Amino acid sequence: MGEFSVNIIGLSIKAHEFNYQLGKSFFKEFGKDLLEAGEFDARVVLDKHETFIEGTFHISGKAKLICDRSLEPFDYPIKTVQKMVFKYGEAEMEMTDEIMIIPQDKATLNIGQFMYEYIALALPMKRIHPKFQDDEDDEDDETEGKIIYTSQEEKSNEAVDPRWEVLKKLKK
Repeated sequence: MGEFSVNIIGLSIKAHEFNYQLGKSFFKEFGKDLLEAGEFDARVVLDKHETFIEGTFHISGKAKLICDRSLEPFDYPIKTVQKMVFKYGEAEMEMTDEIMIIPQDKATLNIGQFMYEYIALALPMKRIHPKFQDDEDDEDDETEGKIIYTSQEEKSNEAVDPRWEVLKKLKK
C-alpha cells in the first residue's frame, strides 16, 4: 500500500501531481473482483486547500478482459477523468460518490483504491470481443425486452380497415 499512499500532511497548500504506472503489482494488490489485469498510466492531481483536498484522477490504458461469448482474452481501451473531494471532518466516511470525509489529523491518503474503482467503473457491463461487436449491435434492438405502449390517440391515428368501420356501425 505504500506505493499509492500520499503523505497529505506534508503537502503545501497548492496543486501536487503524482504519476503512476499501473500494471501487475497494482492489480495483484487491488484487483480482486472486477478486473485482474491491465496496463494504465495514471496522473493524479491533489489540490490542497485549507479545509479540503480536491483530487483529479486522469487514467488511460488497456484493461485485459475475457469475452463473455467466446472466452477469448482482449484489450479494452479506457480513458477516464474522475474527481474526488476529500473534506476534513470528524471521522472517515464517504458522503457521496464525489465527496469523502477524512479526519483532520490523517497523515496519509491511499489513492490506489480510488484508481482501481475508477477503472472498474469504466468497464463495460457486457464484455464482448471487438470481432463480435457488429453481431452484438445487430442483436441490440431498442425495443428488445420492452413493453411497447400505444396511446389511444396513436391508435386512432392509425389507418383503420374499412371493414371494421362497417362492423362498428352495426354494433351501434
